[in-house]
Amino acid sequence: MRKEILLIGGGGHCKSVIDVIEQENRFTIAGIIDRKELIGQEVLGYKIIGSDDELEKLSKKYTYAFITVGQVRSNSPRVKLFHVLKEFNYQLPVIISPLAYVSNHATIDEGTIVMHYALVNADAKVGKNSIINTKALIEHDSIIGNHCHISTATVINGGVKVQENSFVGSNSTTKEYTEVSGFMKAGEVLK
Repeated sequence: MRKEILLIGGGGHCKSVIDVIEQENRFTIAGIIDRKELIGQEVLGYKIIGSDDELEKLSKKYTYAFITVGQVRSNSPRVKLFHVLKEFNYQLPVIISPLAYVSNHATIDEGTIVMHYALVNADAKVGKNSIINTKALIEHDSIIGNHCHISTATVINGGVKVQENSFVGSNSTTKEYTEVSGFMKAGEVLK
C-alpha cells in the first residue's frame, strides 16, 4: 500500500513533482496545500485541500509532506516551509525519478528531489530540501548544500562545492574543484 503525501505549493514546479511522484509510484498524493483563495481548485487532477495555516492540524492525519514551491527569485519560501514542516514533525522523503540515475555511492538528504534524466554520480552528496532538476549532472565528489536549486541541464563537474542556499541557472557549467555561492546565471560557465 502506498503512503499518502501532501504537496506544499501548487505552481509550475508542483506539476513537475507530481509527474515524478506518479512515475516513482511510492506515494499517493493526498492533496495540495496553497493559498486560501485557491482551495478547491485542481493541479493536474489533484485538489488544493488547504493552506499553510492548516499544516499543524493536517500533521495529525498525514505523516509525509513535500515542498513543491519552486525557486525562481529566492529560496526563502522553500527554507521557511522546510522549517515549518519539520516543526510539525512531517517526514520529508527523498523523491527520485525512475528515469534518473543516482549512484549507490551517492548521498541524497531529506526533502530533495532528483528529476527526470538527472544523473548523480559516485560519492556526490546532495543536502536537504534541494532540487536537482531535469537533465542536471552532478559529478563525482561534488557537494550540493542544503536548500539549493541545480537547474535544468546544468553540469556540476567533479569535486565542485555548491554552498547552501545557492541557485545554479539552466545550462550552466562549472569547472571541476571550484566553489559556487549564491546565484549563477543561466548558461554561465564557472572557470
